[in-house]
Amino acid sequence: MKTCIATCAGLLLCLAAFAQKEEYRVAAIGFYNLENLFDTLDSPTTNDADFLPGGRLLWNAEKYASKQANMARIISLLAADKTPDGVALLGVAEVENRLVLEDLVAQPAVKDRNYQIVHFDSPDERGIDVGLLYQPKYFTLTGAQALPVLLKDPSTGDQDFTRDVLLVSGLFDGELLHVLVNHWPSRRGGESASAWARAEAAKVCRQVVDSLTALDEKSKIIVMGDLNDDPNNKSVAQVLRAGRSADKLRDGDLYNPMYDLYQNGDGTLAYRDAWNLFDQMIISRGLVWKKAGGWQFHKPVVYRQPWMFQEGGAFQGYPLRTYVGDIFLNGYSDHLPVYLLFLKRK
Repeated sequence: MKTCIATCAGLLLCLAAFAQKEEYRVAAIGFYNLENLFDTLDSPTTNDADFLPGGRLLWNAEKYASKQANMARIISLLAADKTPDGVALLGVAEVENRLVLEDLVAQPAVKDRNYQIVHFDSPDERGIDVGLLYQPKYFTLTGAQALPVLLKDPSTGDQDFTRDVLLVSGLFDGELLHVLVNHWPSRRGGESASAWARAEAAKVCRQVVDSLTALDEKSKIIVMGDLNDDPNNKSVAQVLRAGRSADKLRDGDLYNPMYDLYQNGDGTLAYRDAWNLFDQMIISRGLVWKKAGGWQFHKPVVYRQPWMFQEGGAFQGYPLRTYVGDIFLNGYSDHLPVYLLFLKRK
């Protein structure tokens, strides 16, 4: 009798958990720095000399095809254990042009998802851009624009050029969603000496968020990208106003779900045997506020698998990248991808 009662109780608990699980739909939105996704063609508008068949890296069609297949493999696996469609939207960085994105979405590993592309050429000195891939099954594009980040060195007065901020708006399963894809200026010259440049990029995002939330306090906004700063740095925490707690947001504040991951030692890239979490996804109150309804934030993920890391040598334990110096490793990227899971009541 006791065994029967225990068995029945177990079944009821399983059914209750299943019913609760079935009350929600799951969707994922991510970001991935693809690390130097260059084609093999000489372009007069990009600094692609290293990535040519006769260049320093001896970049050729075979290596390019392998790089594309490797990137597609990773993308195909993002959130695939949570939803069969994987990431519905994916921001990307370090792409040379639209052509490399067209080749990427045509890869066998992701072709069936029918990813569409949003891309603009940016004035970056290296010639690399950001972009957004989206599945029309989930997202209907209504508008997109490239927002320039105007840089003027405060010490020299020299003008510098970096990636634009890509603003994409559309209907995510019928709900208006705004996505800002970023690749902020690097730490070249030192973290402190270059902090002003990342602050300028953060201001561009902050202005967009202010404009959107002034029109609708429940606006659903995602700021994503390789910010070249950690969650606790001034550009993110103070200029962008991306806080650690979703419960203490003031009007216009953003919530950074990556902050606790960073505090717990997680990261997306390694440098001098220390981990940084530069690849971040930051959200507006409309995505954590029950009053707003619809899709709501559930969980952040830094995606990692054992085979994504270097197994030996000086960079053992680092993300397995395409090159170390001029040595071809046939890896993936020096950054790990990230994504957020969202839930919506059926």
